[in-house]
Amino acid sequence: MSQTTMEKAQSGAVIPSLTDSEGQFLKNVREFVAKEVLPNTRTWEENTAFPDEIWEKLGKVGMLDMVVPESMGGSGRSCRAYVEMCLELAKGDPALSMNLAAVNALVIGHLVHFGSDAQREKYLKPAMEGKLKLAWGLTEPDAGSDARRVKTVATQIEGEDGWWHLNGEKMFITNGGKADLIVMVARTGEKELSAFLMETDQPGFELIDRIHTIGVRASNTVRFKLNNARAWHTPCTFEQAISLLYRGRLGIAAMAVGIAEKAMELALEYSQQREQFNRRLCDMQSVQNMLADCGMDVEAAKLLLFKGAAMFDRGEDITLQSSYAKLFASEAANRVTNRAIQIHGGRGMTFEYLVEKLWRDAKLTEIGEGCSEIQRLVISKQLLRGSNV
Repeated sequence: MSQTTMEKAQSGAVIPSLTDSEGQFLKNVREFVAKEVLPNTRTWEENTAFPDEIWEKLGKVGMLDMVVPESMGGSGRSCRAYVEMCLELAKGDPALSMNLAAVNALVIGHLVHFGSDAQREKYLKPAMEGKLKLAWGLTEPDAGSDARRVKTVATQIEGEDGWWHLNGEKMFITNGGKADLIVMVARTGEKELSAFLMETDQPGFELIDRIHTIGVRASNTVRFKLNNARAWHTPCTFEQAISLLYRGRLGIAAMAVGIAEKAMELALEYSQQREQFNRRLCDMQSVQNMLADCGMDVEAAKLLLFKGAAMFDRGEDITLQSSYAKLFASEAANRVTNRAIQIHGGRGMTFEYLVEKLWRDAKLTEIGEGCSEIQRLVISKQLLRGSNV
């Protein structure tokens, strides 16, 4: 291995500590989760919705301004703080963590990087305060993993510079049924795509139906049509808009780690309380083996996640690392929650115990923001490119 390669490998392994300010912020997040999130997670799932006021509460804690630099009025926190926030939220309610990860990385991040001054002036402050509910609109009936199959068409409005009409259909849009503003990906030409800001309070936005899922049920996931919907073009290419997915994937990886860590904590606690054959479960080697595998999965996923966040903060390319983290963490979360169910036995299959909800919520992490198969494709392409094959 050359000296340059060694230096790169060593640099990539460095995971800096949080600042004092970020440490205090995460302490506030944990307190918020304990008081406002975890006690309500079952109610939110039963209602299949978050209360509308949750967004302003998140804004007051500072969970909606962290990807916004101080020069634009935000806190400009590190990616490490962002993923730790997503992790802690997932331990309270995975659906809320998923929503917040998408809002920060894909919507507010889009305004920061690709919005015009006028667009940021109108939308950024209320978005950071939680007064403007947000969503990201990419997926369509025929465009999921293959994002370039988007069929929604954008047509310039004559005489209105920067404004376009959108026509098409979107589905599986997280928080789409509650959003006031959606970043919409649409086709501007035969091969060209771009992104637009579309307010939902207009005749051109037609909600078709709510999509109910087995996990993350509180998330308002919907399908809608666009009929000459007015949208404000953001000056970016499709590749630029999609590049925000890399930080977004770290957010979903953090969600997965939070789910796994919470499930492991519950399994540990239950194994120390439950007795069978005159022994605690935690004294049985088969259960100890499962707990050991849970601990190893959580620790390995966390290291991949924190390395990716550190690389992002250093301005390095995280295409490969974000896929490593998202793929491993999501599959680890499914392994850990499955073991947690097994340790709980029959009780783990009842609504009385939270592990069954974590088990259902974990599956989404293998699908959202690029499914496991897409992550493996990204990883293999990056490895082949790096080997000059």
